[in-house]
Amino acid sequence: MDVGLALSMLAVGAAAQRDRRAEEEPTAAISFLVLKDDNGKPVRNAAVIMHPVNSRGKQQRGGMELKTDSEGKSSFDGVPYGKLRVQVLAQGFQTFGEDYDVNQAKMDLTIKLKRPQGQYSVYEDHPSQKKDDKPH
Repeated sequence: MDVGLALSMLAVGAAAQRDRRAEEEPTAAISFLVLKDDNGKPVRNAAVIMHPVNSRGKQQRGGMELKTDSEGKSSFDGVPYGKLRVQVLAQGFQTFGEDYDVNQAKMDLTIKLKRPQGQYSVYEDHPSQKKDDKPH
């Protein structure tokens, strides 16, 4: 048998085994519900970004971006078990980010987005501060 042919057959066999192993790895269906924190109404057209996270807590390459519908819902079937970093971005809201442990076949995640907080400035008058007190 030709060495090149043997190596080709070995590579094809390894790829088939890798594909079978990937098919055997459990995956989950994750449903997202994105709501406004202040009134509980849905946030439409929010970007839901998912990234796998390795054992050291580092975000891995690859990922998926979903958009919420008019009811604030989005879902994806086929998320591999393990750590998953979820970020949600929507105009007029603070960016949400949290890591989840995907360990069951079906997961429902409710995410509440907050409005941006006001910025504190030393150049503005603050009623709770006495006139002769200086900010630290």
